[in-house]
Amino acid sequence: MKKYIASILLLAPLLSISQDKTRFNKETLLYEGEERHLSNVQQLTFGGDNAEAYFSFDNKKLTYQMRNKSKGMDCDQIYYFDLYSKTNVESSSKLISTGTGRTTCSYFLPGDSLILYASTFLGNNECPKDPERRADGKYVWAIYPDFDIFVSDLNGSIKTQLTNTPGYDAEATVSPDGKMIVFTSMRSGDLELYTMGVDGLNVKQVTNQLGYDGGAFFSPDSKHLIFRASRPKTEEEIKEYNELLKDGLVMPTKMSLYTCDIDGSNLKRITDLPNASWAPFFHPSGKKVIFASNYKATRGLPFNLMMVDLDGSNLEQITFDTMFDAFPMFSPDGKKIIFSSNRNNNGTHDTNLFIADWKN
Repeated sequence: MKKYIASILLLAPLLSISQDKTRFNKETLLYEGEERHLSNVQQLTFGGDNAEAYFSFDNKKLTYQMRNKSKGMDCDQIYYFDLYSKTNVESSSKLISTGTGRTTCSYFLPGDSLILYASTFLGNNECPKDPERRADGKYVWAIYPDFDIFVSDLNGSIKTQLTNTPGYDAEATVSPDGKMIVFTSMRSGDLELYTMGVDGLNVKQVTNQLGYDGGAFFSPDSKHLIFRASRPKTEEEIKEYNELLKDGLVMPTKMSLYTCDIDGSNLKRITDLPNASWAPFFHPSGKKVIFASNYKATRGLPFNLMMVDLDGSNLEQITFDTMFDAFPMFSPDGKKIIFSSNRNNNGTHDTNLFIADWKN
């Protein structure tokens, strides 16, 4: 989903959106008076596209994906770093992925000595091309069929290949109890959620409705899932979805959030907002969900972090950026939150990682 960032941000000059310097404080890195849930904000990266950063089980490390074309990095690769290292993130980050193909969606496994991620490198070492701009102007992103899920140690040595079915397998995350993985796969012919053990065995299909289901995370008690989904309903929407899928494409501009039990039962839609709601993550209480949305936007931006109760009530805006805030994750101990943002990028398209103390 990180591909969404770059394409949307290319529209920024057309949107006449600029950082509101009367609200944004470069010292605190906050939109003062509005972002009351955040304090002690720290910027971790400076330049390029940095996103999908996730904590280790012990709260001390982060894994994330980075692309920086100015440094010859044309495709996202996976890195990790120690949050409490005395050096800066750029110098202490260690490459975990192979450096070939495209990678996405890394996550620590129990014990924090192994990281899973998805990569296309087995199919092709080259960076796969982004979809060409459509004549109708609609934004799409690719479901690369070469994506499979791998497990690497912290030195970048691949230990296990968890998936090997034809087609897209990616977007994997791990349950807080360390027993299960949820991921998105095309193995049924549609983009559905599946679970498996951390050893790649006991694969079970979770969702089965037409539409893209992805970006799933477990609840703190490991019993439920939160995920983003598109649900084409009209004859025209269904036709368009199926035609795009045949070409290995999806259109992520209209998505809602759903919850279900880990076996797919008790499926509930919890947002019904305009545009796209995505990148959800459970609040430490398990009673709320934080996510990114541009539901207030008229032309793509801005995206900000929102929070909502599991019954869809009490929608609250958490961040107030004028461009892009997304990919939130709470630390396992519930004390910190990390997210990606365009704040403080001096007018560039850079997306950086920010970490903050969380205040309920």
